[in-house]
Amino acid sequence: QVRLAESGGGLVQPGGSLRLSCEVSGLTLKYYAVGWFRQAPGKERERISCSTSDVLRATYADSVKGRFTISRDDAKGMVFLQMNGLKPEDTAVYDCATDLENRCREGFFRGQGTQVTVSS
Repeated sequence: QVRLAESGGGLVQPGGSLRLSCEVSGLTLKYYAVGWFRQAPGKERERISCSTSDVLRATYADSVKGRFTISRDDAKGMVFLQMNGLKPEDTAVYDCATDLENRCREGFFRGQGTQVTVSS
């Protein structure tokens, strides 16, 4: 059974940093793409970053490019999102997700999410 579990969210001041973690179990991570998504109040869920098995070809939404970095430790079943230069508009529930293939798609199988709040 595939399971994803996020951690690392919290309250941070503008300009601050957070590192989100996603523990993936029930599959051999190195064969699958995993993405990070977020949903702000009143807005649709959006994919902000995704990594296939080749993390060097990771993709980013324009809104986070240059500030967020995705990484993965396949041996440990972990995917991370380093978030720097956080802005109030980054406030959202963040989740990690996979579609059980090595392509970045809609993120059907996802975790419960972790809240990130950027506020002074």
